[in-house]
Amino acid sequence: MSRSIEDIVSEAHSLAGNGVKELILIGQDLSYYGIDLYKTQKLPELVTELLKIQSFEWIRLHYLYPANFPPAILNLMKENPRICKYIDIPIQHISERMLDLMKRSHDTAETRELLATIRKELPDAAIRTTLISGHPGETENDHNELRKFISDFRFDRLGVFTYSHEDGTYAWKNYADDIPQKTKESRVAELMSVQQAISGELNTEKIGKVFKVIIDRREGEFFTGRTEYDSPEVDNEVLISSEYDLHPGEFHDILITGATEFDLYGDPVK
Repeated sequence: MSRSIEDIVSEAHSLAGNGVKELILIGQDLSYYGIDLYKTQKLPELVTELLKIQSFEWIRLHYLYPANFPPAILNLMKENPRICKYIDIPIQHISERMLDLMKRSHDTAETRELLATIRKELPDAAIRTTLISGHPGETENDHNELRKFISDFRFDRLGVFTYSHEDGTYAWKNYADDIPQKTKESRVAELMSVQQAISGELNTEKIGKVFKVIIDRREGEFFTGRTEYDSPEVDNEVLISSEYDLHPGEFHDILITGATEFDLYGDPVK
């Protein structure tokens, strides 16, 4: 059930008063925020109210599923640099067969069109998705279609989950868990291998560029931080030598000097 805008804004003021600089809105599907309370989508209005709290340097959104994606959010991201240009949109699969078996409320054409629109309207945004591999009924053709789509679209961030036959779910009630575990794991590894290469290429392109980075913590020889294109604990990190005078919670402009598939290295801009 949605919380009221007033309730969320009140909590956000409390967090801001405690020094929070990055506010993350999390919902099972933020696209539906407000429909139960206000009978219409209210995410853009909520974000607009939160932007009035000036102490938040970043506002990040998790998660926006393809069905009923609110286009107004793209306009807000364009107009407000404090909204992270980071769109976590779990598509789960791209095969029409699999989306139907999964009982998703979006189809292949709608998914492709939405992702293309996001890339057109916000070409500098990072798009993250999550996928399920080995769902009952997934054929080799379905898997190959998904692998090709990952290769062609080149997601900025991607996670793949091995299907788990969880008690009480729709799939558990209606399908046999017919994909061998080794096949599931092999397919996941193959998809992540494709993504690893893409991530390495995209990160290499960042070398020589400057990004605003929030410092999360110090670990051994490095401070660990993130750009606006990375959510905590799930995405890429920026590693900065601990020889610098940095502190968790601070924002710094960081020149990227090196890259691996899932990490960046950099130095503060003096």
